[in-house]
Amino acid sequence: MEQRPYVSWELIDDFMTSAFEKLGVPRDEAKICSDILMESDKRGIESHGCNRFKPIYVDRIQAGIQYPKTEFEIVKETPTTAVVDGHDGMGMVIGYRSMEMAIQKAKKYGMGMVAVRNSTHYGIAGYYATMATQAGMIGITGTNARPSIAPTFGVENMLGTNPLTIGLPTDEDFPFVLDCATSITQRGKIEYFAREGKDTPAGMVIGRDGSALTDSDQILEDLVSGNAALAPLGGIGEELAGYKGYGYATVVEILSAALQTGNYLKMLTGIGAQGEKVPYHLGHFFIAIDTEAFMGLDAFKKTAGDILRNLRNSQVAPGEERIYTAGEKEYLVWLERKDKGVPVGEAVQEELIHVRDMLDLPHKFSFEK
Repeated sequence: MEQRPYVSWELIDDFMTSAFEKLGVPRDEAKICSDILMESDKRGIESHGCNRFKPIYVDRIQAGIQYPKTEFEIVKETPTTAVVDGHDGMGMVIGYRSMEMAIQKAKKYGMGMVAVRNSTHYGIAGYYATMATQAGMIGITGTNARPSIAPTFGVENMLGTNPLTIGLPTDEDFPFVLDCATSITQRGKIEYFAREGKDTPAGMVIGRDGSALTDSDQILEDLVSGNAALAPLGGIGEELAGYKGYGYATVVEILSAALQTGNYLKMLTGIGAQGEKVPYHLGHFFIAIDTEAFMGLDAFKKTAGDILRNLRNSQVAPGEERIYTAGEKEYLVWLERKDKGVPVGEAVQEELIHVRDMLDLPHKFSFEK
C-alpha cells in the first residue's frame, strides 16, 4: 500500500512548468518538459519522473551545461528523413519536436525518421513512442547516454544504458510500449535506490575487480569515476547471453551517433579535460511508421491486440497470478494514480521545496506541515 503523500497532477504540473519558465524555458516548451516528467510518474517509472526534476534538469541548467532556450536546427532534410542539431537545449523539447516531425513525414510518405545530435537528457523514451501510437503509427526511438555499461568480458563503463523503445497501437485501452534500458538496470534506478536509502541488488553492477557492488551511493560515485559499470541485459559474460544486451546497446549507440555525426562512448561523460562539467552532447533517433501504408490501422490494431490477448491468456507458471504484456502494468499504475496524483518521498519533497524557495514561487504542497 502506497504510504508516500500525493501531490495532485495539476499542482505538480503548474509547479514544474512555472519553475522551468523561471529558469528561462519558454512557457510552451516548459509545458512539454513538465508533461514528459509527469508521464513517467503516471506510468510508475519513477526513475525518470519528478524525482529527476531538480538533479537532472534544474541543476544542469544552473550549471550552464544545458540551455533553457532550445535552438532546433535542421541540418539536413529529405521528404522522409532529417538530421537535427539541438545545440544542448532541452532534450525533451528536442525529442518532442523530432518525433512530431517524423510523424508528419510518415503521414505523407509512410515512414519518417529524424536523427538528433547535441541534445540532452530527453526523459522517458516511451513518451515519444506513444506519440506515434496516438497518431495510429508504430514509434521507435533510442538514445545514447553517458557511459555506464561494460561490454561483454569487460569491466570498463563504455556504453550508455541506451534504451531501444518501440510503441505499437492496439485495439485495447493501452498501446504496447516496450521501454527499457539495454542494461539490467539504469542509472536512474540506482539514483532512486540511493534516495530511498536502499542497496542495489547484487548482480546489477560490477567493480573494476569484477565483484558485485551493492552500495547505491558508492555505485553512483564509482560510475562517474569509472570504477563501476552496469551489466548489460543478460548479465556479465556469455552464460546468460549478456552479449545480447551488449549488442543491442551498441546498435543504439551507432544509430544515435553515426547518422548525425554525433558524439559517442567516452565522449559523453559530461566531464571536460580539467574535470569540469561540460554539456553531454547526446544523440537520439526517432522513427514513425504509418500503419495505413500497409493494411490499415484497424487491421493492425486488431492483429496486435489478438497477439497480446493470446499471450496473456496462455498458461501461467505455478505460483504466479497472471501474465502481462508491455505497457499493461504502466496502464494499471495510471488507473491507480490518475485521481490521486504523484507520490513523493522525503528526498523529493525536500528538492521540490528547495526549488520553490530558490525561485521564489508561490506553490504550497500538501505534504508541508
